[in-house]
Amino acid sequence: MSGHRDKPWLIRTYSGHSTAAASNALYRTNLKRGQTGLSVAFDLPTQTGYDSDHPLARGEVGKVGVPVCHLGDMKTLFDGIPLGEMNTSMTINATAPWLLALYIAAAEQQGAGRAQLAGTTQNDIIKEYLSRGTYIFPPEPSMRLTTDMIAFTYREVPKWNPMNVCSYHLQEAGATPVQELAFALATACAVLDAVKASGQVPAEDFPQVVGRISFFVNAGIRFVTELCKMRAFTYLWDQITRDRYGIADQQFRRFRYGVQVNSLGLTEPQPENNVYRILIEMLAVVLSKDARARAVQLPAWNEALGLPRPWDQQWSLRLQQIVAFETDLLEYGDLFNGSHVIDGKVEELMAEALDELARIDAMGGAIAAVESSYMKQRLVESNTKRLAAIEAGDQIVVGVNKFTESAPSPLTAGDDGGFLAVDPQAEADQLARLEAWRAARNASDVEAALADLGAAAREGRNIMEPSIRCAHAGVTTGEWSAVLRGVFGEYRAPTGVGKAATAGGADSLATVRERVTQVSERLGRRIKMLVGKPGLDGHSNGAEQIAVRARDAGMEVVYEGIRLTPAQIVNAALEEGVHVVGLSILSGSHVALVTDVLDRMRRLGLGEIPVVVGGIIPPEDERTLKAAGVARVYTPKDYDLTAIMDDIVTLVDERGERAA
Repeated sequence: MSGHRDKPWLIRTYSGHSTAAASNALYRTNLKRGQTGLSVAFDLPTQTGYDSDHPLARGEVGKVGVPVCHLGDMKTLFDGIPLGEMNTSMTINATAPWLLALYIAAAEQQGAGRAQLAGTTQNDIIKEYLSRGTYIFPPEPSMRLTTDMIAFTYREVPKWNPMNVCSYHLQEAGATPVQELAFALATACAVLDAVKASGQVPAEDFPQVVGRISFFVNAGIRFVTELCKMRAFTYLWDQITRDRYGIADQQFRRFRYGVQVNSLGLTEPQPENNVYRILIEMLAVVLSKDARARAVQLPAWNEALGLPRPWDQQWSLRLQQIVAFETDLLEYGDLFNGSHVIDGKVEELMAEALDELARIDAMGGAIAAVESSYMKQRLVESNTKRLAAIEAGDQIVVGVNKFTESAPSPLTAGDDGGFLAVDPQAEADQLARLEAWRAARNASDVEAALADLGAAAREGRNIMEPSIRCAHAGVTTGEWSAVLRGVFGEYRAPTGVGKAATAGGADSLATVRERVTQVSERLGRRIKMLVGKPGLDGHSNGAEQIAVRARDAGMEVVYEGIRLTPAQIVNAALEEGVHVVGLSILSGSHVALVTDVLDRMRRLGLGEIPVVVGGIIPPEDERTLKAAGVARVYTPKDYDLTAIMDDIVTLVDERGERAA
């Protein structure tokens, strides 16, 4: 078996922040250090179709990724990086056609032809309705945009993967391995069915389309289960493409996937332990040759604290390189073929996933399961059970609910706290560049390009060529999205909270329920809590779990989902007569958004209502928020949701009638 050495997977880090220029410097540094592909993180305004100067973008610019408002930003992002030779993954969904159009336009201005371009757009809008929240349009037009991209790329950009069916964020939202398998495969089927129904791809070319569909998965800490899940994925995809779609050529049935290992399990307490977690999770997707990832990107050890620094990304890069080049892993065939233990677990996962797939098919497919809130409800329930197991100690998390004694970590002892803080001047600089870009472009070219885009959307023409024309004309992200919003409308996905089952009635929760009843009687009505997601952050898992636990504790709960303005949240607090406001923000924009909410509440005479905040909030920002008037700050180390509920009841009780 030894002697031949396989080619390593694509080695990437997921990165982008502050500005296109700062991100370009990071990419070039990482490529010099041995990274073999790029994986671009875009900021939330870019992902949700807003320019950096839109009111909803305030505080969000450059926080969780790089802002790209126009072709100038895209050219700066890849300055000095030949796109005709690069393999680029872009984590972008609702605005995927636009970002691909900008990428193609930037490549064309570099002199690279479309056929040279290799890479991937995530472009899985279904999981956005379920977990990540960066959708814009309703499901039907969103699927049309996905179909247009697939039909365009297989002809024009044949080395491009137009879609990464993304189960990664499903696991982050609490999906079990069976749900991850079934929901991702149901999404892939929905997309392929839509492509066939569109009539844009001749039957003889359909196998090529199937062959360009890729997947983006998650690998958690349960090593054996995750390894078996990946083997199950490969077998199920081969079966589905053969039996459902009649694909005869095995190369077009191959399960091609990239992976970022689990970020959900990274801990704020004892963050140095995350290095071991990342290694174990990576092994689950590279040890089994028959189910090995084609591209791997690893989170940094400190992502539960804040934005990784270049050195932190280098550390994750070196881990991949050690496994790929120092070990003999790539010299052998599959290590697990013939294992009765592995085969048994794979068969079990496949059988349960096929049952779940059949259930979704009976509903009418993945889109119907989104619109009915079935899949979202199941994810909320699974996450509730996971968190309840951690609280009860049934699921051990080292350093969090067991083995918590620790010396201070020297990795976080520096002046920067062990992570990168985005320069607050970066947002202002981005706005100035955007204004200059608009002033310098040809207005008539922009107007004509946008008119053609709108006509294509209304007439059912493929959206890609008009989008590329817009890119070359100087159209901005917000302008492109605004035209399509005008044609397709916007959408608010079901939250899944109202129908989600409880994790069970622990004694501690029963005690809190009793306290809720007692305090409610003193107040004269049931304690009412508003759970709000201000800004563009669509990672709603924490907010959903707080809403479910508050409901199960006996409180009235107002939760309207993601992407609300501070004004909308404050108006809801006023109209609903709430006793406490809980804000959840994971994008790093907490200071700007929370202080805006506090100011608006004071102006409306709601200053006595306590405001509590949850998210990835560094200690310095926690002090800033409390000085501004926030009553409590909860971070990932506060894993006991029942204890949080008890604390909130105490807070409401202390405020008494002033909060009523």
